[in-house]
Amino acid sequence: MRIINETIEGYAVSFTSGESEILKRIRKENAGRKDIGMLSGFYQGRFLAFISKIMRPRRILEIGTYLGYSALCLAEGLSEDGKVITIDINAETQQKARVYWQESEFSDKIEALVGDATQIIPTLNEVFDIVFIDADKENYSTYYDLVFPKLRVGGVILADNVLWSGKVLDFASDKDATALHRFNQKVQSDWRTSNILLTIRDGLMLIRKEKS
Repeated sequence: MRIINETIEGYAVSFTSGESEILKRIRKENAGRKDIGMLSGFYQGRFLAFISKIMRPRRILEIGTYLGYSALCLAEGLSEDGKVITIDINAETQQKARVYWQESEFSDKIEALVGDATQIIPTLNEVFDIVFIDADKENYSTYYDLVFPKLRVGGVILADNVLWSGKVLDFASDKDATALHRFNQKVQSDWRTSNILLTIRDGLMLIRKEKS
């Protein structure tokens, strides 16, 4: 299911600021892979960069690296002493991401960790300004609970794919849709936050921590 009319989306893209040549190359590589669809697209990538530029974060946590596209987008807004910490369980794709990062101006601002995010997050001694969740959907609620204490008040969590191609409307037929629907319910009922579910790409939940 396409959430947004393709023609209208194309019009919106045509009036959106462009991306770097490295980001274009990552999208081109992704188009040739069998696991296409895991990458944040151009439009969402520009949104992530825009949010980061507004917030000027010192610390960003990304859960789910893939080819490193979204990490580079988020890095665009980092403060002078800022850093993106990105976690992925797939060493092969993360190594490809490292190659792209080394060619960018943010090569010394991205720290990549390989392993199970549920095990790594508790070991991080950081206070984050932005957290981007784009990993296995069944663990979204777990990731949320793990990162929330490490997010500063006023910080934001962005969670990708929360509409799951519209399958959340009939979530009982799909285990990932079920997990995402429950995550959306969890966020909506959390009195410590304010949130908005955006119909960008495959659904992007934007959550602001209002109190601890």
